[in-house]
Amino acid sequence: MSFIVVLVLLVLVVIVLISVFNGLVGKRVATENSWSQIDVQLKRRHDLIPNLVETVKGYAGHEKETLERVIQARNSAVTAGQSQGVAGQAQAENMLSGALRQLFALSESYPNLKANENFAKLQEELSSTENRIGFARQFYNDSVAAYNAAIEQVPGNLVKGFGNFPRKEFFELGADEAQAVRVAPKVGF
Repeated sequence: MSFIVVLVLLVLVVIVLISVFNGLVGKRVATENSWSQIDVQLKRRHDLIPNLVETVKGYAGHEKETLERVIQARNSAVTAGQSQGVAGQAQAENMLSGALRQLFALSESYPNLKANENFAKLQEELSSTENRIGFARQFYNDSVAAYNAAIEQVPGNLVKGFGNFPRKEFFELGADEAQAVRVAPKVGF
């Protein structure tokens, strides 16, 4: 009789361990999937930038330094996506966001550029892509939070040693982007 009780308990423990292991695998796959959603939007952003730079060149070609900074930041972001982790990718993307802000600030100095249909369309596409990146980043960070909590809580912390369950990094805003999000715009009449 005691052998049967021990056998039943052992089977229950194995079932629980398998269930927890499968849950961790599911959460790990969810974080990888959510990262791939960010990656799709970042690639879209990277593809739009050369067209935007070419459009600006036609109107503000002598703003060479700003245009080169945007191109350099774009190339760094593309390379970071292929070789660096989440933190490196986030840093490169934050640098690209800063360079793009400078590029869009140029349009204020060039009314013809601001009125250009291609520029307006590209700016709208980029703005839409930025929104998609924001939603994807939020989903990714939510997935990472759930995954990291699962591998740190009992029984996940006991089971994580049986598989490849490293802690995942959050995709965080840079200081400039975080400040821009926190500061409410001032409206004056």
